[in-house]
Amino acid sequence: MQRPDGDAVTIEQVAARAGVSRSTVSRVVNGGSRVSPDALEAVRRAISELNYVPNRAARSLASRQTHAIALVVPEDTTRFFGDPFFAAVVTGISERMSQSDHVLNLFIASDDPGDKTTSYLRGGNVDGAIVVSHHTSDTYIERIAEAVPVVFGGRPIRDRDAYHWVDVDNVAGARIAVEHLIRSGRRRIGTVTGPLDMPAAIDRLEGYRAALAAAGLEPGPVVDGAFTLDGGAAAARGLLERGERFDALFVASDLMARGVVSALRDAGRVLPDDVAIVGFDDSPLATSIVPALTTVRQPSRLQGWTMVDVLLARLAGQTPPRVTILPTELVQRDSA
Repeated sequence: MQRPDGDAVTIEQVAARAGVSRSTVSRVVNGGSRVSPDALEAVRRAISELNYVPNRAARSLASRQTHAIALVVPEDTTRFFGDPFFAAVVTGISERMSQSDHVLNLFIASDDPGDKTTSYLRGGNVDGAIVVSHHTSDTYIERIAEAVPVVFGGRPIRDRDAYHWVDVDNVAGARIAVEHLIRSGRRRIGTVTGPLDMPAAIDRLEGYRAALAAAGLEPGPVVDGAFTLDGGAAAARGLLERGERFDALFVASDLMARGVVSALRDAGRVLPDDVAIVGFDDSPLATSIVPALTTVRQPSRLQGWTMVDVLLARLAGQTPPRVTILPTELVQRDSA
C-alpha cells in the first residue's frame, strides 16, 4: 500500500507506530504465535491505521513458500459447474482458506495434455494441492503428489502411505440407504452407480450389495449413471426399455436421482408407490425434486474445511491424521 506521497508503507513504519520491534511485526504478519496479546493488538491497529499490505513476494523468498495452494479437479468444466457436490466442497475450502495466509488456485482438467498443469504445479509455484474427484486414468495426479504435499478429497484409487485423504464413509452411507428401502418393504432394489473408475462409486456399490446380502436378497439391476443428470435419466430409461423389474432404486448421487425421477415420471411411474428412490448427497437438489428426495447426507462443506486443515497442518510441519473419515446420515423425505 502506498502513502499519499507515493512511498510504500514499510514494516519498520508499522513497528514504530505500534511501539514494537520489526521482528514482532513480522511474527504477527506471518501468523506466528510468540506475540503477547497487547503487542498483537498494537500491531494490528498500526497495520489498519497505515493501510499496510505485506509484501508477499519478499515473504515467499524468506520462507521459501509461495503461499499458494492448488485446487485440482480432474473433471471437465460441465461436470464441475453442474454438480452441486463440487459447489459445497469448494465453499468449505474457500471459507477455510480465507482464514489462512494462502491463496487458492483452481485447476479444472479431466486430463493434462502436454503435462501443462503437472509441470506448473511441480515447478515450485504452489506449496501444496487439494485434489477433489479423481479417476483411475488420472495418473498425472500421482506425479503432482510426488512433488508437493497433496490432500485428496475421497479415497485415492491407488492409496499410498504418503497420501493424506478426507472422505465420507461411502460404504456405510449406501448401506443405510438400502436398509431403509428394505425396511419399507421393497424387495427388488436396483442401483444407479457413478463411474466405476471412481472410489466413491465403487464404495457405494459395495454398500448396496452388502445391505442386500445381509437381508438375504438378490441384487437388482445395476446401471452406470456417470454421476450426471443426463446419465441418471438415460440409466432409468435403459432399465425401463429392457423390462427390468424393480420396486426401488438406490441412486448414488442426488444429481443422477433428479434425472432418474424425471425419466420415471415421463414413463408414467408413480413415486414412491411404484418405485421408491433414495439418493446420496443431500444437496439443494434433494428438496427441489418432486417428490422431495430421501437421501444420504454427506458433510461436503465440512469435507472441504477438513482438507484445508490437513494440508495446512502438513505445510506447518505437523502430523495430521493420514485418513479422515466423516460420517453420513439418512434424511427421510417423500420419495422413499
